[in-house]
Amino acid sequence: MTAVDETMSAINDAVTLGRQGDTAQARERLIALWDTIGAGGDPLHRVSLAHFLADLHEHAADALTWDIRALDAADSLTDERAQAHHAGLSVRDFYPSLHLNLADNYRRLGAFDTARRHLEAARARLDALDEDGYGLGVRAGIANVEAALANNSTERLSSHP
Repeated sequence: MTAVDETMSAINDAVTLGRQGDTAQARERLIALWDTIGAGGDPLHRVSLAHFLADLHEHAADALTWDIRALDAADSLTDERAQAHHAGLSVRDFYPSLHLNLADNYRRLGAFDTARRHLEAARARLDALDEDGYGLGVRAGIANVEAALANNSTERLSSHP
């Protein structure tokens, strides 16, 4: 039997709280966890926490900070560590979504060329994703950000990628 990862459980609890509408409390919990984990902590904890925390910020600059941290953590995450948490995880599966979120943040900040580079990085890694709900969601997010970029829009999209 696998031991329960208390930090991942705490991250998931905070994410659930945020999805139920209490984004302020979810942010507080995740930031407190980040202070415990630290910038050099377990990469799986860091990528998960930062990725979810970015989604809890309204302003693109705040979200960007956490999305950069998530990408940085993914770069030091191994498949072995990811699969110790869940057998089906592969680090390469994380990158399309991470780059998509960065593309959207940069687009919202008006850095269109940088946004396009991250959108291309997301698109280049789509082969890692299945045609399931997650993969289709990332593909739809790419299309939405691409359309917004075509219009030089900095508006927040109705459905965040």
